[in-house]
This record gives sequence, structure tokens and C-alpha cells, in this order.
Amino acid sequence: MANQGPYKDFFDIKVAKRKVLKRKRNKSFWLLISFPLILFTGFVFLIETNKNTVILSLFGHLPYEEIDKNNLIEVQPGISVHEDMYNDLLAMQRDAERDGVFLVFLSGYRSIELQKEIFFYLKSIRNQIASERARVSAPPGFSEHSTGFAIDIGDATNRATDFEVEFENTRAFNWLETNAAKYHFRLSFDKDHQSVDYEPWHWRYEGSVEALRIFNSESELK
Repeated sequence: MANQGPYKDFFDIKVAKRKVLKRKRNKSFWLLISFPLILFTGFVFLIETNKNTVILSLFGHLPYEEIDKNNLIEVQPGISVHEDMYNDLLAMQRDAERDGVFLVFLSGYRSIELQKEIFFYLKSIRNQIASERARVSAPPGFSEHSTGFAIDIGDATNRATDFEVEFENTRAFNWLETNAAKYHFRLSFDKDHQSVDYEPWHWRYEGSVEALRIFNSESELK
């Protein structure tokens, strides 16, 4: 889709000289005019000291910065993930295979620009308003995939369930439910999530300090 663009004099006036009678102001007067100033100063200080922890969400999605591409590593052709999760992700796939379960990776890192195309293109062809589309796809700048720590997983023996709720009925999902936490993965959007539809295929990594820092506020939207 094509991007859409965003739609003194000074006068020298002499000061008139006036005689002003000085009046004494009582304490109540000074308290009255200073109280709003104190409140305003305190409000500004509060915003200033907490500006790094303010959470702004859009349709139930938290904002995420895009990962530096130097920190990405290809886990399979066309799919890259954050280097911190690379080893654990492959170990999880390998161990699942030993149990006769074959995990396939569907989508990893997605740039904000790609997320923009996905969100607005699908919103348009499906005749959806933004809030409807946001239940199944994050707006650009609000997707966990932009961090490199999110991975969409399918069952290699049941590809008809890719990106479908029916994935929950596969051996792959059952194995992930039982074992994913051992490799520091957790389901991002479970059935209890209030703002985003259930996505049994979407998992995120929480096995590094960087990942925990990024996702430490997710509970605010539960």
C-alpha cells in the first residue's frame, strides 16, 4: 500500500507611568495565589520523574521499539529472531522433535513498516474498522514481532492450522503448553486476554534481561 502524507511582529510601546498605591496583602491572599502554582509544579515533577514508565496502549496493544537489525539472526530461511532467543528456540524445536512433535516457525521479526502494510492492507480488504482489525493484528509500532522476541509457531504435520485457533488441537500446541516455559517461552495472547483475540500460535521469549525489560508491563493490559 502507498504511504499517505500528513496533511513577531514586535511593537515598541512605551510604558505609561502610573502612581500605584501599595496595599498590604494578607496571608490568605498569598496562599490563594500560590496554591495552584504549587500544585502545577508538583504535577510537572510527577510527569518528569515517571515519564519513562508511562504506559500508552492502542486498542489493547503496548508500544514496542523496533530491534536493531544487527541483533537479528536467521533461524530459518526468511525468518529472523533476536539473537538472545536463538539458541533456546532451536533447542525447543530439537527437543520437541525427539518427542515426535515437529514445530515449524511461521513468522519471527517483522519491521514496523511491514506491520503497517499488514495491518492496513488486511483492514482494507476485509472491510474492517481499526478496532476490529486490532483484535487479530497489532497496529504498526505496537507488535511484539518488532522486538525480535516473538515467534509464530505451527505444527509441521498439520499446516491447515497455521494461524488458526484450531492449532490448539494439535500435538505441537499440546507439547508447547507442557514444555515451552522450560525454554523461557510463554503464550502472549491466551483465552483470558481482554483486548486481543486468542492466538495459540503466538509465543514470546522471556529468557533474557532485555526481553524482560521490554515485556515487564504486559500485565497492565490483562
